[in-house]
Amino acid sequence: MVGFFHEDTGLTQLIWPDLNAETLAAALPEAEHIYTYNGNNFDIQVIRHHLGLDLLDYYKSRDLMYDCWQKGLKGGLKAVERQLGIRRQRPPLDNYQIQDCWTRWKHKQDAEALAVLLEYNEEDVINLVKLRELLAV
Repeated sequence: MVGFFHEDTGLTQLIWPDLNAETLAAALPEAEHIYTYNGNNFDIQVIRHHLGLDLLDYYKSRDLMYDCWQKGLKGGLKAVERQLGIRRQRPPLDNYQIQDCWTRWKHKQDAEALAVLLEYNEEDVINLVKLRELLAV
């Protein structure tokens, strides 16, 4: 699953089996930068490895994790959200819960599991926008 937000197009979410290099490249908005949280070390690498698409061919990357570190905000995205008072509608999922939902969606086309994954991804994306605004970058 890949989700991103652009002020002109809003939230975009792509998910297997419709997610591949072509559909992702076609959905990418025109922008100069991509903003992530630990994306340089994880998300960008996973997309490159699994889809063969290098987002750094399209965008300059700004990893907000390093901006957080400069302000003394440590931990993963959810920990930083808590430190800054950024709220979520649902409690964050742990890795087991995410994997369980993914397996249920991929192998059983479980619509409830897909809904959970989409909601979780949406909160990640929208809270990243909020984080960027709070950091003023």
